Amino acid sequence: MDTKPATSSLPLFTRFKIFLARTILNASLEKDGTIDKRFLNLIDFKTAANSTPTDGVKSYDVSIDPCWFRVFVPDVTTDKLPVIVYYHGGGFALYGPDSTPFDGLCRRFASMIPAVVVSASFRLTPDHRYPSQYEDGINVLKFLDDEKNRKNLPEKADLQSFFVVGDSSGGNMAHHVCIRASHIKFKQLKVIGLVALQPFFGGEERTASELSKENERALTLKQTDYFWNMFKPLSALHDKQWDRDNKVINVSGPRAEDISGLDFPTTLVVVGGRDILQDWQRKYYKWLKKSGKEAFLEEYEYMFHAFYTFAELDESTHVISVVKNFVHKQMNIFPK
Repeated sequence: MDTKPATSSLPLFTRFKIFLARTILNASLEKDGTIDKRFLNLIDFKTAANSTPTDGVKSYDVSIDPCWFRVFVPDVTTDKLPVIVYYHGGGFALYGPDSTPFDGLCRRFASMIPAVVVSASFRLTPDHRYPSQYEDGINVLKFLDDEKNRKNLPEKADLQSFFVVGDSSGGNMAHHVCIRASHIKFKQLKVIGLVALQPFFGGEERTASELSKENERALTLKQTDYFWNMFKPLSALHDKQWDRDNKVINVSGPRAEDISGLDFPTTLVVVGGRDILQDWQRKYYKWLKKSGKEAFLEEYEYMFHAFYTFAELDESTHVISVVKNFVHKQMNIFPK
């Protein structure tokens, strides 16, 4: 798909799914700043792993204390495949690799790129707060780098062509995992690319895109505040160093971590023109460039938050082709 689609009017089915998810999520937000996940079970449909290829991709689950991950393997005849570790969205509080939209998305990544995709679970808020999610995220890389765990991936998985990918809060995780990975000397694994799909960043300043009612179709400012409050450590709820300009939230803000001296991977940032977080995502892209890192920006004018999980949209397919091109380009830069 060479021409970028521009879907200005969403299909009725898509609009209904967005409305249903937003309504149930809002109903689950408690007055004490937490979330009642019983409501969310109504929309969090699950898909089991399948050893028989579906759409040309088989899947299986692997335990890694205290979490697990799902591996997607495309049925292709090639000696080497890049490896993608994927962190799903959901405000650090919702979903898992077996949630149907993310199972389907990772299956499409595996098929279309093609690649071995490792979709990682992590402990969820508010039961487990920062830094649990980042610890679980980097532990997946450490686990895969350990020779004794190599059996959990197919032989064709090339750990020297390793990519970290995440969407929304998973995009935030992907960024911080790459910072942590930059401080580790892996034995087998080499991170050569980062893909941040509409990453979940924020700050004390309310940006124009956050204040725009037009951008609240799939994610609202109230919801983002809830997610950040559930993410913060309980001991830091009244700590001024843990406001929204904290370096884990406002990654490109006044207290941002200096990555200029790190071996931080080339990054692709995907932005939607109807996402309340778009201003923070563009700031992130500019900050990467200012920090001396190679970065690319891909924008979809009419797309809302998490559009890539809606397989019926042309943009959802197109963004996978963009990620595919990015992966192949990075693999050519780092030939074996």
